[in-house]
Amino acid sequence: MNILILGSGGREHTFAYKIAQSAKCNHLYVAPGNAGTRDIATNVAISPTDFDAVKKLVLSQDISMVVVGPEDPLVQGIHDFFRTDVELKDVSVIGPEKLGATLEGSKEFAKEFMVKHGIPTAGYQSFTLETVDKGCQFLETLKAPYVLKADGLAAGKGVLIISDLEEAKKEFRSMLIDQKFGIASTTVVVEEFLAGIELSVFVLTDGKSYLTLPTAKDYKRIGEGDIGLNTGGMGAISPVPFADASFMEKIEEQVIKPTVNGLQKDHIPYKGFIFIGLIKVGNDPFVIEYNVRMGDPETEVVLPRVKNDLVSLFEAVSQERLNEVTLDIDDRSAATIMAVSGGYPEAYEKGKEIVGIDTIEDSLVFQAGTALRDGKVVTNGGRVIAVTSFGDDFKQAIKKSYQNLEKLSFDKMYYRKDIGFDL
Repeated sequence: MNILILGSGGREHTFAYKIAQSAKCNHLYVAPGNAGTRDIATNVAISPTDFDAVKKLVLSQDISMVVVGPEDPLVQGIHDFFRTDVELKDVSVIGPEKLGATLEGSKEFAKEFMVKHGIPTAGYQSFTLETVDKGCQFLETLKAPYVLKADGLAAGKGVLIISDLEEAKKEFRSMLIDQKFGIASTTVVVEEFLAGIELSVFVLTDGKSYLTLPTAKDYKRIGEGDIGLNTGGMGAISPVPFADASFMEKIEEQVIKPTVNGLQKDHIPYKGFIFIGLIKVGNDPFVIEYNVRMGDPETEVVLPRVKNDLVSLFEAVSQERLNEVTLDIDDRSAATIMAVSGGYPEAYEKGKEIVGIDTIEDSLVFQAGTALRDGKVVTNGGRVIAVTSFGDDFKQAIKKSYQNLEKLSFDKMYYRKDIGFDL
């Protein structure tokens, strides 16, 4: 079959890497893709949220399956667009319909879902412009630090954790009154702070059955020691060493099963990935957030450990046969380190030539913010390139990734040198 991946980052390059290995894939397209996906697929310069252009491509190239990488097209309803279109309704879409995607599209919706289905999460209240003063009063009842979340999508930057009460009130007002995050902060969720260590759990579901993929832990802050501004992710490791069998059993019973059962009880159709952001408090899991797609850079360590034919897995999702599938997981650890543009996540320059990709050995290179210009691979985004390696443990995998990263160079290239420091 012909398959289309929507998106342009390291996550999508990893999907392309896995799908291209399948005998079931005749021709692979990525829209818009990057310089890395171009080597194994056909890049098509259209936006994942231009549904009419996506439709035209799917029909003209006889595409049977669409794998949606980023959250925006899902939250905007691309699955519904396919399902309700006479010409597209038989195309398999990997990613939830709009209602299911609201788990990521609205923090308030997600919190209400968790409370309704008894899924452990931090205490919270939601506020709008009309209830700004009540929100400030609620902040006064909490202990520092204070967690403020823009309800809608804010490109991973809509969560603030602030230690000072007066500063928290100021930022809270800025989010609602000044629309600091645009329409994403029309509603703001204020949460109690949970102290612990974070991890990500990924579930693939056909709406009835589910498979739990390998765990991962990513590193969001730009600075070493987890300081500075939030980014889209500076590196990740899989599996998470502190998520032992008994803790994973708690996650399954207290989080995964109630989530999948809750979707069914609420009549929310769901075919795709559920990314559960968790925090381990003491020895108990609490849900920080849901995302409705794979994470990035977690995909770069999770998918390479999955030995199954990815297209066969996606077919089982589409046909609601996931209960017939057994996952085959590589026992080794994987680590990925992300090289970023100087200045990221604030202002940065593009168009810097990347040297050394072809010299990397015994590691996987997943390109993110790259483009091809005059036959050369150049930077085209903040997060530029991820190097993934395997090892007997995460320390060995990390070491190998760093050794290969040193072979790469571009002007003002930066990467954190402490991935895994807290493990």
